[in-house]
Amino acid sequence: MSDLVLTERVDNVLVATLNRPEARNALSPELIDDLSDVLREADADPGVRAIVLTGAGTVFCAGMDLKAFAKGGGKFDGLVWFFRDGIGTPVIAALNGSALGGGFEMVLACDLVVAAEDAKLGIAEVKRGLFAAGGGTTLAARVPLAVALEMGLTGDPVTAAQAERAGLVNRAVPADRVREEALALAGRIAANGPLGVAMTKKLIRERRWAEPDEVMSVFRSKDAAEGARAFAERRTPVWNGS
Repeated sequence: MSDLVLTERVDNVLVATLNRPEARNALSPELIDDLSDVLREADADPGVRAIVLTGAGTVFCAGMDLKAFAKGGGKFDGLVWFFRDGIGTPVIAALNGSALGGGFEMVLACDLVVAAEDAKLGIAEVKRGLFAAGGGTTLAARVPLAVALEMGLTGDPVTAAQAERAGLVNRAVPADRVREEALALAGRIAANGPLGVAMTKKLIRERRWAEPDEVMSVFRSKDAAEGARAFAERRTPVWNGS
């Protein structure tokens, strides 16, 4: 693993930081590969119960590295797994700055968003003769259709405050509080039963009721029994993810 993605553990939360500040954290093939690896490894680690994704410097991610794209070098589909299939672990985007193009598509792939008040968010691909092929066209699942179409067809960004009003951003806060707020939110998630959290994320994302076997897989788990015992004994549950 290179230093393109920095990782840090804060209790049961993994903080992953895009680390190309000199390029505004633009998505090069190498950065995409490293981030995909970090996310896969975190999702497979039972000790990681939430992920915070942020960027180094003053920009979260400026999108695709157009210089690398113009040269035709490398592949830019390494995050398709992340965009399309997602991961079971809840992911919080901590926008230390603007998220544009592919950077904004990463935001859409995340579950919750904490953004700096001065951050801008948008899919500007149409301005470069492209379209948002990494998940940006799912925007209408997160905001009203009229808002999604205006953002997608004009390529113009919105402010974090506008995104918060549209329901895309959970919290718009001063830039120096983004990490603190994101970690607090992640900590509240990580304190809950991991099986219940993963199933809740899956079903809400798929917008459906649980199947009987899905219900039983959680309700008959050791964690479910532990949750009930801890409630009766007035203590904090100790989860083991089974």
